[in-house]
Amino acid sequence: MKLATFALVSTLTLTAAAQQDIHQRKVDQQDRIAQGVRSGELTPRETSHLEHQEAAINHEEHAMRQADNGHLTHADRNALKSQQNAESRRIYRDKHNIHAR
Repeated sequence: MKLATFALVSTLTLTAAAQQDIHQRKVDQQDRIAQGVRSGELTPRETSHLEHQEAAINHEEHAMRQADNGHLTHADRNALKSQQNAESRRIYRDKHNIHAR
């Protein structure tokens, strides 16, 4: 009985941490985009494209949550993490290219 309770608490803690990680990445990536705008590292076109990509990821997360009563499955979290990784690479690439500002 104690083992089952421990497993349940551990699972809930990991799930909450994973969902917070997804949220924190969204916040961090928005901050990186805003910093790129302020510094002039991002052109208006690059910024628009990055914001569009961010919105698409947010929309997909919302749809995933609706499909599972407000929760994200392990597969959903992995898919979102992969998309956030790709977006992070796009932000880096756009901030460090040589396009005229």
